[in-house]
Amino acid sequence: MPSSIRILRNGFVRAILISNVCSQLGIWIRNFAVLLYVMDMTGGDAFAISMISVAEYGPIFLFAFIGGVFADRWRPKATIVWCEILSACSVFIVFLMLESGSWGAVFFATLCSSILSQFAQPSGMKLFKIHVPDEDASIGMSLLQTLFSLFMIIGPILGTWVFQQWGISSALVLTSGLFMLSALSMLFVPKDQETSINTVAAPSIIQDMADGVRYVLFKRDLLRLSLCFMVVGLGVGLISPLSVFLVTERLGLSAQDLQWITIPYGVGEILGGIVTFMLASRIAPGRLLIMGLIVNGAGILLLGLSTILWLTMLSQFLIALLQPAIFIGNHALVMQQTEQAYIGRVTGLRTPLMTGAMLITMGCSGLLKQAMSLTSIYALAGACFLVGFLMIIPLLHDGNHAMSGRGEATET
Repeated sequence: MPSSIRILRNGFVRAILISNVCSQLGIWIRNFAVLLYVMDMTGGDAFAISMISVAEYGPIFLFAFIGGVFADRWRPKATIVWCEILSACSVFIVFLMLESGSWGAVFFATLCSSILSQFAQPSGMKLFKIHVPDEDASIGMSLLQTLFSLFMIIGPILGTWVFQQWGISSALVLTSGLFMLSALSMLFVPKDQETSINTVAAPSIIQDMADGVRYVLFKRDLLRLSLCFMVVGLGVGLISPLSVFLVTERLGLSAQDLQWITIPYGVGEILGGIVTFMLASRIAPGRLLIMGLIVNGAGILLLGLSTILWLTMLSQFLIALLQPAIFIGNHALVMQQTEQAYIGRVTGLRTPLMTGAMLITMGCSGLLKQAMSLTSIYALAGACFLVGFLMIIPLLHDGNHAMSGRGEATET
């Protein structure tokens, strides 16, 4: 039976997909309803709007690793169910506070849900490790990546429509209901087993955290994959705020024409997830990762050089088409080479590593733009992907070993 069909017959995969659909619907409706509501209430105050991003992304740095530690201690299914229920309750409480006139409480809804997500996400990866065979890891990752890519496109549209049609109160009630449906879907996941829990009592939370850091540092393949993830984040962050300058400086168009290079990117990302899902059973995750790094690095360099609209659009499409291969290949290799007892901590370490790298270079990109040409910055970003490729070359040391995802991580 083809792997792509076999994994869809996996009851856990079906349940986690339904849960993620409900959760993503709730997140996007909440995010855009809160954004548009705050804009209305403050007259577009930049500080208030920036605080939404702080509430959304700040917990990644404060709670991702801690959430990973507890994911390795707690029952993963129960953790996700309770996180979704608590998210639903927090959003409903904010709805009640809004009814009493406390409009600033909308920040609390985003903050609570974001914190709880840092506990639920590593628990989801732990469940994935338990219920999905290693050989199907890249296919499962591609399913989730395709789902997230789809919501990157339709999420803003849906969230805006819900707010415009029904307002903030109805949007929050709908969000709360979707989180509850997500929790209900998780009840169809097989019951947590004692064998899926780390039964060795750690001396302290700090000790658990130190063990997780040592585990990544002393597993050469995991360390290389994590550093690769980080330098990719550096490259993405460098160019994320500069897309508009591609249009105005390199193409000589107006800022309103930015849509012409964002449309092929969105289409490419969705198609990339679908294509990767179809090919994941035939291409080893390591080779997916290599293809993604090479094509993205070359595509970013071409973006910086192009002065022709169709070439820029084609570059955007190719970058987006192969971008899922980077995340799917990297995540699949990490899942395959990490022991079940450490999945939460490894996942919790990697998330702030990439996000932090992106934020650092996003903060520096404006200064670099003043000191360097746009082409040079895009060349630097492309070089980050080349560095990521060089970092994982040692994983090719045994052809069918680490890059196939079937080998064990090697100790230093």
